[in-house]
Amino acid sequence: MHRIMIADDNTANRELLEAYLVNIDCELETAVDGEDTLAKVESFKPDLILLDVMMPKLSGFEVCKQIKEDPKTNNIMVLMVTALSELGDIERGVQAGTDDFLSKPVNRIELTKRVENMLKLKGTTDELSRLRLYIQEMEER
Repeated sequence: MHRIMIADDNTANRELLEAYLVNIDCELETAVDGEDTLAKVESFKPDLILLDVMMPKLSGFEVCKQIKEDPKTNNIMVLMVTALSELGDIERGVQAGTDDFLSKPVNRIELTKRVENMLKLKGTTDELSRLRLYIQEMEER
């Protein structure tokens, strides 16, 4: 079963995203700020994070950058959910390592489709990594 984390400092936004994901077979976890997100990433080990950009303590950009720079977490998919839409904001997200963007207000159909596609991609990527490791182990024998 896939694991999805919703990181947003706004309670209503978290609840809305949770409601939109009700038909996706997954475990959900929420985080209320940047530091909370990073702390919960270690214990929850999400496949995908729906990450708000404008959060207290650490911004979504900073959180994404830390996740993507850490070899233990850099395979986590990050979907930035943001009201920011300026070209500079998109560039900052790309530089931080985000996998995709979704603009607020969030459209339920668009969100669920992107989440489904990102989880499929994550599953394929994980399987490829397992196969590479298996091949490497076989070659070393």
